[in-house]
Amino acid sequence: MADTLSAEPDAALDQVRALALDLPETSEKLSHGQPTFFVAGAMFAQFRHDHHGDGRTIVAVKTADEEDLALIEAAPDLYSRVAYFGRGWVGLAIGRPDTDWAHVGDRIARSWELAAPRRLLEAGGR
Repeated sequence: MADTLSAEPDAALDQVRALALDLPETSEKLSHGQPTFFVAGAMFAQFRHDHHGDGRTIVAVKTADEEDLALIEAAPDLYSRVAYFGRGWVGLAIGRPDTDWAHVGDRIARSWELAAPRRLLEAGGR
């Protein structure tokens, strides 16, 4: 199930960065050496390329309730567990030639919604 290691991780990171930082009140900083995205101080996404030699390029995103298990079961080639993250997170495979960036953008935005403070959601969200 390991994703083919992307030859162009910088291009994938640039795409993730553009999608994440386009959302309201977001910022980026390194967390454990990984580019990580926050909304009002709460983490909502993390880019990982060959993290601890796992051979994958993913973006870790939050999920609702038990959605993580359902996503992994339904599409194990696309979704995976995220090392060192607990329940409520999935790794979404990116950086492959068949990456559906609209889908990635939707998952990042949904993750932002799950992490964003109520005041942002009440103000119209994204």
